[in-house]
Amino acid sequence: MTNEIHSVSIIGSGNVAETLALSIAGAWGIELREIIARNIERGEQIARQASCDFVALGEPVADADLYIIAVSDRAVAEVAEQAELPSESIVVHTAGSVECAVLGEGARGVFYPFQTFTAGRRVDMSEVPIFIEGSDEQTTLQLEEFAQQLTSKVYRADSARRREIHLAGVFACNFVNALYTIAAERLQQQEALPFEVLQPLILETAEKAAEAENPATVQTGPARRGDTQVMERHLTMLTEHEELQQIYTLLSQEIFKRR
Repeated sequence: MTNEIHSVSIIGSGNVAETLALSIAGAWGIELREIIARNIERGEQIARQASCDFVALGEPVADADLYIIAVSDRAVAEVAEQAELPSESIVVHTAGSVECAVLGEGARGVFYPFQTFTAGRRVDMSEVPIFIEGSDEQTTLQLEEFAQQLTSKVYRADSARRREIHLAGVFACNFVNALYTIAAERLQQQEALPFEVLQPLILETAEKAAEAENPATVQTGPARRGDTQVMERHLTMLTEHEELQQIYTLLSQEIFKRR
């Protein structure tokens, strides 16, 4: 095996696998050999999109320099055990909260793209940070060089650092989207207004936060102003929804103390 990664196979058929397959298939100097997956229908679909072969998990696979296990966090260890891969190849997973050690012995690592992925939605990987961990320095360097063919935003991150990054992502992405859902459902239920009413506000808020050195500097709203009358009125409006009152109160307190 050379120090460079020229051939890759992806194990998985989810959203991360799809995005990585399409990005790697379009990268210069890299051959995407196969999609390997338990879900045959979905795996074949991704393979067609990426113009590569498909192999069902458990069947013999083609030789590749790198195998990327792109499955859910809880499935990484199980899939790693089921896949019979060449001993001289590098094997990595893409999970933010799973240790490298679950992959066993050999050249192992983590290839963690820090982004949210949705089936059918194209993501420009050149804008996505990728966090790398290798079982040894040579493997780490190989993974870094490979990642740099997809994005210039490549960082090293061991398991402890990656867990912190993953937690930050939950706050910045998953929780924020849950708040969008709360807002959209309340507007629909209380005022029969569609989600599109909120979209300009969401986009402007996200753009300001992304452009700011610190999102706290562009915070607005009644808690930022210390307007207790408005906040009390809002809490009264949520009387029948205790859990929303708790969310409103906790978030308002967080905003107020950072004024």
